[in-house]
This record gives sequence, C-alpha cells and structure tokens, in this order.
Amino acid sequence: MTKPNLLAFCLILILCGVVVAQNTSPANEWQAVEKALGRAGQVQADGAYKAGMPRGDLNVTVAGTQVKPTLALGSWVAFSKPGIGAMMMGDLVLAENEVTPVMTSLQSNGVEITALHNHVLHESPRVMYMHIGGHGDAPKLAAAVKEALSLTKTPAPKPPASAPQDLGIDTAAIEQTLGQKGKINGGVFQVGVPRAEAITESGMAVPGSMGLSTALNFQPTGNDKAAITGDFVLIGKEVNPVIQALRKNGIEVTALHSHMLDEQPRLFFMHFWANDDAVKLAKGLRAALDQTNSKK
Repeated sequence: MTKPNLLAFCLILILCGVVVAQNTSPANEWQAVEKALGRAGQVQADGAYKAGMPRGDLNVTVAGTQVKPTLALGSWVAFSKPGIGAMMMGDLVLAENEVTPVMTSLQSNGVEITALHNHVLHESPRVMYMHIGGHGDAPKLAAAVKEALSLTKTPAPKPPASAPQDLGIDTAAIEQTLGQKGKINGGVFQVGVPRAEAITESGMAVPGSMGLSTALNFQPTGNDKAAITGDFVLIGKEVNPVIQALRKNGIEVTALHSHMLDEQPRLFFMHFWANDDAVKLAKGLRAALDQTNSKK
C-alpha cells in the first residue's frame, strides 16, 4: 500500500471510530431500557441509569404538612448496565390496595421483593414502600416494572417544572453546615451523601446512585422552616450513635430496616422526620452524618 493510500485508510478507520463512539453514547445505549420502562431516566455520574416515578396522585399529609412527591413520595428504579447481566434496584411508593397486585406482578416476571415497610409515621393516607431487585436483561427487567406500575395510579411522565430560585430556606447555609452540595427538585432541596466504602450485592458492585446514598430532603414550610425526611444508610455499629445524634437534635426516627437481601457489608436504612428551622435541622443531620463512614 502506497503512503497516500495508507494515510487515507487510517483516516477512514479514525472516522469509523468516531461514528461508533457517537452511536454508543451513554444516552443511546439506554434507549431499549427507556422504551421498555415507558419513561425516561438519567445516566448518573457513577454510570447507573435511574428513572423517577413521583406519586403526584397521592394527597399525603404528615403532622399537618402536605408532602411533596419529591420529599417522600418518589418511586424510582435504577439499572447498573443497559444489557444482559444487569442489576436492578428500586423503591415503589404504593397505596395499601396496590401492594398485593404489584407484588404478584413483579414476582411473576422474575423481580424480587426485598423489603416492604413504612418510611414515615402518622401519614394520611397510609403509604407503603416496596423495595425491589433483579438480575438479568435490563430491558426485560424494565418491562416487568412497567407492567407492575400499570396496576397503580402512578401518573404518566411529565416535563420537569422550572425550579424556583428561592425556596424560602437558606440552601447555601444548609450546604455549608452539611459539607455537601444539594439540588432543588420539585420544590424540595435534596442532598445525597454516598458511603465511603464499596458495597456489593450478590457479589456485584453496587453504584451509589442505586439507593446507597444517605438522602437528606428539605421541604420549606414557611418562616425559614422545613420538613425534613430521607434515610441514613448505615452499618450496624453506626445505628445507635446516629439515633442518639438525631434525637438529641429534635429529629424523630421513624423507621429502621433493611432494603436489600444479600449486600456486603450488611446495611440498615434509618428514616427520620422533623419540621423546624432548616439550618438548625441541618446541624442535627450533620451531627448524625459525623457518626457514619460517609464520603467527605
């Protein structure tokens, strides 16, 4: 091959490589999962693909506070990879009469139920949280979730509403107090704090965005106050120090349980509630975070 022809051949190889790279972008490789699920998700920083299904149809109050979907009523499902050999995890927010049909549908399609419980106390009407898991072909798992969701009143996807610039709470002070950045989502200020150690489930590494980050949510309730809820992701020795730190700072512990079946190290998930000055509550949450092996 002459030198000009060799150069032309190399150029063709480079251009083909660019085309292949464009066709295998993170957005494109998840198209089959998105189609099977019937709603769009987002590729997370750790490579997982996560889709939210907020229960905007549920009119829930806790201690007189109207709960926004993004505070405590957000179903979600996440996938570790787009094809065969994927791991799926999720949390479905359900009305009581939806629990049995959803459980039946999921199990008939090979999806495991890994937990079923409350997250808050004294809510009206009562809400249940069904944690799910599965391994296999990601689009097939996504289709199973879609079928189960069809048995609920979960609303169809809607375009995200524009976020207000000022929630009425000092989000900068909350971030400074927690030592973590947050984001506004559906009128709620959300902070996620991953654990520092690696977590595996059935021998597979679990991305932190698949439900393994401590979730701290602030919903403004007026006069610089916020209702807070979420969950701490803990190992056994951290459970009671975190309970003590939260209660010492006026934050109620509302649930303590598992979300998974075969994780290493063993994890516990602690849910909480309070409604008070937002920055004051952030200080209480920081005192609890300091009892955990969380990323700084």
